[in-house]
Amino acid sequence: MTNEKINNCCCGGKEKFHKIENDNTCPVCKTSGVKVKNITVKHLVVDALTKSVGDIDYYICMNEGCDVVYYNPESGVKFDKQQVKVPIWFKKDANPKYACYCSKVTEEQVINAVIKDGAKTVKDIIEITGAMKNSQCIKNNPLGKCCHEIIQKAIDKGLSMK
Repeated sequence: MTNEKINNCCCGGKEKFHKIENDNTCPVCKTSGVKVKNITVKHLVVDALTKSVGDIDYYICMNEGCDVVYYNPESGVKFDKQQVKVPIWFKKDANPKYACYCSKVTEEQVINAVIKDGAKTVKDIIEITGAMKNSQCIKNNPLGKCCHEIIQKAIDKGLSMK
């Protein structure tokens, strides 16, 4: 795997998760959310709720202890953890805790690659685990963005455990 693969990720591997202003806070915990495109929400809510998503964009609640996942403050529509198809990696009880949703690579697999196989970079993780090979991040990752940053945080966690 070359560096080109990393740079060709859906976001170039450099995208950050930008917080938005406080006027778009979670209706339950009042934590600022991160904007998520409509296509992501439609793909990840359980099939029975897809129509209720509508054509609007949402925010994702970044509070690890809050059960709300997606919400739209204007429409009042919200979806909790039980109403989405995948565990949300940063929520307390996520199981499994995916680092890469597209390739179904868990944080535990990334940490094991660091500790047992000597991985130190995202490129190493791609080679060892197969992460980032099925890039459909806008549909599979709850943030609708590339998992590069999530994988890097898992690498850092693994390095700190060595």
